[in-house]
Amino acid sequence: MKIMVIQGPNINMLGKRERRIYGVMTMSDIHEQMKAVADQAGVGIEFFQSNFEGEIVDKIQECLGEFDGIIINPAAYTHTSIAIRDAIASVGLPTIEVHISNIYQREEFRHKSLVAPVCSGHIAGFGPIGYHLAIIGMLQIFDQIKRMETASKDA
Repeated sequence: MKIMVIQGPNINMLGKRERRIYGVMTMSDIHEQMKAVADQAGVGIEFFQSNFEGEIVDKIQECLGEFDGIIINPAAYTHTSIAIRDAIASVGLPTIEVHISNIYQREEFRHKSLVAPVCSGHIAGFGPIGYHLAIIGMLQIFDQIKRMETASKDA
């Protein structure tokens, strides 16, 4: 099983930008911790970050046939990108949306996620540990898929 982690705009600035909102961990710190969790679970994991919407759409599409699930923090594109939403829907892979901050406690324009309706789950407000919760969630989804496939074969 393989997970692709996609980070949207400005996530590369973690540890430097708005520390009172996002904390002091860098994107690299988060990725190192995620890799350790994935390795322990025996799951492959790769990382991608872009500040450009089209590159994120391309990466989502490239996941089809190569990855079993996606963890995505679309960042500001959460609230504006129908293209990212449609790409997630088109690949049909289990996808978990993650936000470091609680988007519902912030400015009103951040309260609406365009991608959430096509994601398997949505995690917000737990800080960097939200990414670890997403891995745990993805492992549970993988387990359920495997159980359903086994049950179908036995039926």
